[in-house]
Amino acid sequence: MAAFLQWRRFVFFDKETVKDPGDNGKNFALPVGISACDSGRGHIVLGDMEGQIWLMTRSLQLSSFQAYKLRVTHIYQLKQHSILVSVGQDEHGINPLVKVWNLDKRESGSPLCTRIFPAIPGNKPTEVSCLSVHENLNFMAIGFTDGSVVLTKGDITRDRHSKTLTLHEGTSPVTGLSFRQMGKVTQLFVATLEKVHCYTLSIKEYPRFDLDDTHGCALRCSSITDPSQDSQFIVAGDECVYLYQPDERGPCFAFDGNKLLAHWHRGYLLLLIRDTKLPNKSGFASRESSPSEKQQLTIYDLDNKFIAYSASFDDIVDVLAEWGSFYILTRDGKMFVLQEKDTQTKLEMLFKKNLFVMAINLAKSQHLDSDGLSEIFRQYGDHLYLKGDHDGAIQQYIRTIGKLEPSYVIRKFLDAQRIHNLTAYLQALHRQSLANADHTTLLLNCYTKLKDSAKLEEFIKSSESEVHFDVEIAIKVLRQAGYHSHAVFLAEKHMHHEWYLKIQLEDLKNYQEALRYIGRLPFEQAESNMKRYGKTLMHHVPDGTTLLLKGLCTDYQPNPDATDRDSLDKGPTNKANSEEFIQIFANNPRELKAFLEHMIEVEPFSSQGVYDTLLELRLQDWAHEQNPERKKVLQGAALSLLRSDNTVFDKALVLCQMHNFKEGVLYLYEKGKLYQQIMHYHMQNEEYGKVVEACKRYGDQEVCLWEQALGYFARKEEDCKAYIMVQTLAHNSTATLSVIKDYLINKLERESQQIEDDERKISQYREETAHLRSEIQELRSSAKIFQKTKCNMCNSPLELPSVHFLCSHSFHQHCFESYAESEAECPTCTPENRKVMDMLRAQDQKRDLHDHFTRQLRCSNDGFSVVADYFGRGVFNKLTLVTDPPGSKNVGNLEVDLQRDLLIQTKRNS
Repeated sequence: MAAFLQWRRFVFFDKETVKDPGDNGKNFALPVGISACDSGRGHIVLGDMEGQIWLMTRSLQLSSFQAYKLRVTHIYQLKQHSILVSVGQDEHGINPLVKVWNLDKRESGSPLCTRIFPAIPGNKPTEVSCLSVHENLNFMAIGFTDGSVVLTKGDITRDRHSKTLTLHEGTSPVTGLSFRQMGKVTQLFVATLEKVHCYTLSIKEYPRFDLDDTHGCALRCSSITDPSQDSQFIVAGDECVYLYQPDERGPCFAFDGNKLLAHWHRGYLLLLIRDTKLPNKSGFASRESSPSEKQQLTIYDLDNKFIAYSASFDDIVDVLAEWGSFYILTRDGKMFVLQEKDTQTKLEMLFKKNLFVMAINLAKSQHLDSDGLSEIFRQYGDHLYLKGDHDGAIQQYIRTIGKLEPSYVIRKFLDAQRIHNLTAYLQALHRQSLANADHTTLLLNCYTKLKDSAKLEEFIKSSESEVHFDVEIAIKVLRQAGYHSHAVFLAEKHMHHEWYLKIQLEDLKNYQEALRYIGRLPFEQAESNMKRYGKTLMHHVPDGTTLLLKGLCTDYQPNPDATDRDSLDKGPTNKANSEEFIQIFANNPRELKAFLEHMIEVEPFSSQGVYDTLLELRLQDWAHEQNPERKKVLQGAALSLLRSDNTVFDKALVLCQMHNFKEGVLYLYEKGKLYQQIMHYHMQNEEYGKVVEACKRYGDQEVCLWEQALGYFARKEEDCKAYIMVQTLAHNSTATLSVIKDYLINKLERESQQIEDDERKISQYREETAHLRSEIQELRSSAKIFQKTKCNMCNSPLELPSVHFLCSHSFHQHCFESYAESEAECPTCTPENRKVMDMLRAQDQKRDLHDHFTRQLRCSNDGFSVVADYFGRGVFNKLTLVTDPPGSKNVGNLEVDLQRDLLIQTKRNS
């Protein structure tokens, strides 16, 4: 029970006397003898003792019509329909009539009366005490002084579609009736002087629930709240005001006093109480106001627990709510209006009294927008802050988040003694996803200053739906503050891989964990992080790093946790370029060799850089190996790489030469057809047998080898008879002709045979040339007759237009245009002619290059550089022309052949 004496009183309504707009500011005068009144649909409806019903508009225009012959006792105006229901008397005695009026329709200048029926269902005379009509026009209830309630069900505007029954019978006069509609359930509250009941009308049997057997109310002292207040039934007794649900009694308020009137409108409860100084009267009839009686009108806000207005009046007939205001009708014919102050004015009144909690509640009940509420919270927070209540102030500032600039609050609480308040505000800011990077930094610094690890963990481990913040900023702050484990957790949770690895490697030195983490990443991220951190990991965890790189460069699949391993589907194959990771093994040759051998085994078509690097490693091992058997194995391994044709020739040759790998050098020379280098290599090592063997093996490809070998042996001072029996005749006077007799005979016979063959070819070429020249002359001097009958392209009979060439080929014009590359050339002869022209052009270029070389050699100071340059460009390559005369064979070449054959013959004789 709440005592209203403890409630604060305010003047939230302005009282004015209603003036007559057409009579120079005099007070507006109500009709005389008002006996009933109501409001709705933009009218105030009045009934008088003469049987007239008055309609008053907002502009205070009055109109009336004669509703009854004697008097009007009750009026009920529906709020959603222009239907007016009245009770009155057309004749003397107790015989009240109910009339239903349609205010939108007129008949003889008056509203149309759609229905008239007696209020009393039987012959028992009794007075009507109260009236209520359901807004759906399907129910009407009439209460009587004998304690009975008559219910009319159906269309209340027509006689045919409705029926009347006695719903309630009792001994105590009925003082109040109210319909309640919640969904499809229709209920009727019935109040008497002694009791309160509730009937459910949506059930056929109309069950009754007795809400209160000890409390009732006087006439006009009951009402029903808005649907927003759950449509509770209000019963204003002399001691308390009770609120009822359909099945129970709700809260009550100790508003003491003899109640004369109770109304509910838009969240306000209006009570009219008899002045307590006058003697108390009891009984049903005592509730009627006496002449010159003082009454206290009080307006209560039950939700916010304050009195919005209270004033004393003389002889109030009724209080009506219409046009957004309360209109007070008094018995002396005056009318007052209570206009509610606007919300902002009411709030300012509360602010002046520092009643911020009440202001907040009022603003919410008035449905003030969020901006207005935020301003109240800010003012309340400022008030508490000035009072020194920082905990209370921060709670109000938290309620301004989203409206008030955070810096306004943060500046107030930057003092170290208030850091816990600042922390609370920043936490709320993050929970509402309105924090920026600076706020995150500040919050984490607050946690670290307070050394509140629990709160810090709660913050960083909260779900993304609860807290939103700049993760990267949080990681930086935590790392800087030394909370490495928290930073690592945050980086892993939000997949900031670079930060996770940086902290693990640079701060925690947890190399094994960093390696495990990289192995769980998707391919692209694992590849990039291995390139970034591979050297560090190789230095500290060589075996694990090598294993990861093997997988990364062959068939990489992220390595899941043990719990996820079974559920992971194998994704697409990803392979990194193994050559890009060789630099990681700079100081780990053993691991590099294992990595590269794995690569060529799994991926035989690895890049040449892989093979070259592996060759270098194998040559290093071969060079440093002392065990002959092991050295032989390493030699075979190195040669196998060279034979794989995957190494770069130049690099491999340099590597073999650097490590003095003889077998590799000779293999590469032979592979590159560098036969002179092979022989020179044997010469440098004075391997005479190998020199002769090289000449035998490669002499046919490189004829100068024999000459160089003979010159080499001729210059040797020691005895070389075991390898050669003759020397160049110019250098050795002891050699006789018999040594080379057989050779000379065989050589001359072969040369004679070669000469005969060459002469025969020359004769043939000359005859063909003469024939061609005669044809050319004939074409120049004589007419050419074209006798071809078929097209040389499609082999179909020739038809005009056609194209003929001097080479005797003929074509259809459309065939020629389709296949010819040039209008001046025969399509059939063009390929062969082009080959001949290319050969002639090549010979001209060779000749021009040779002349240019000779001039450049004469003018150059460094002749050797010029020779080396042109040697690479092929100036010294032999060009054999089929038109050379038989006797023009180069003498130098003959001498070379002679020296080669002599060397072979001598070796055979020995």
